Amino acid sequence: MRKIAIFVLLVAAALAGGWWFDVPARLGFAREDRRAVLYGNVDIRQVSLGFRVSGRIAELRVDEGDTVKAGDVMARLDAEPFQQALDAAAAEAEALKATLAKLKAGARATEIAQARATHEERLAELRNADLAYQRAKQLRPNGTISQAELDQTSASRAAAVARAAVAREALALLEEGNRVEDIAAAEAQLNAATAKVASARTSLKDTELLAPSAGVVLSRVRETGAIVSPSDTVYVLSLTEPVWVRAYVAEPDLGRVHPGMKVKVTSDTAPARAYEGTVGFISPVAEFTPKSVETPELRTDLVYRLRVVIRDPGPDLRQGMPVTVHLPQAEES
Repeated sequence: MRKIAIFVLLVAAALAGGWWFDVPARLGFAREDRRAVLYGNVDIRQVSLGFRVSGRIAELRVDEGDTVKAGDVMARLDAEPFQQALDAAAAEAEALKATLAKLKAGARATEIAQARATHEERLAELRNADLAYQRAKQLRPNGTISQAELDQTSASRAAAVARAAVAREALALLEEGNRVEDIAAAEAQLNAATAKVASARTSLKDTELLAPSAGVVLSRVRETGAIVSPSDTVYVLSLTEPVWVRAYVAEPDLGRVHPGMKVKVTSDTAPARAYEGTVGFISPVAEFTPKSVETPELRTDLVYRLRVVIRDPGPDLRQGMPVTVHLPQAEES
């Protein structure tokens, strides 16, 4: 009976081995064409995530092992200081906006009317001062008034001329409006304040840590309440979409592979299940190259790295897993 059991086990092992090595044929590849099979591993793609601003962690929404989608909120900082900074920047921008509008609008009609009335008043004073001077000038030769009185009327006339000139220039300044340079300076200040508002708004938005891509949380490095800076890691995320497979093709078979080629990928865990993949990248540089290649035997040792992209792989293809890449037959490629 023991011999019969051993015999049955040997037969079963032979059948299993035949099933295993027949996988390429069942996937549509010639079993005898060993060059149609490449070997590689699923790339390990991880990203360390942190905030772009400093602050206190107010909320951690995911934990190790959780699955996230691109754009999901993973954590939040205390946003109150950033909201206050945004409010202050917005208020400053509004004040500068009002100042610019005032400069562009120029003087109000009532201000111009007031300046015009002041100018008319100064002209009337000038006319009176001029008449007084003319009378004094006529009376001085007869000795009716002294030279001091004549000098006084002359000085009053000169002062009236100056006041009239000042009033005239003030009116002209209001009618002309503000200087172009002053308006340009106010516009520059407003632009700087607007940029400050945008920066404050971006900082407020950065208090939320978003998932950059679909993946699985590998590590939660920080806890709620911790004070973090932009250089601190909060989560480590394993990227799951798409899956990249790193494989190598020998130099003699390099012509069989090209970017965009459709291939099938299997794993040791489920060799009967094939994943559809696409060759996305072939390295232009050979690896494991000897320093001096002088013989055909050495040239056959050259290999080139390639990347196979698999979309919608499901949960079975895990990072670091060894896989087999099945190339199509030469007539199909």
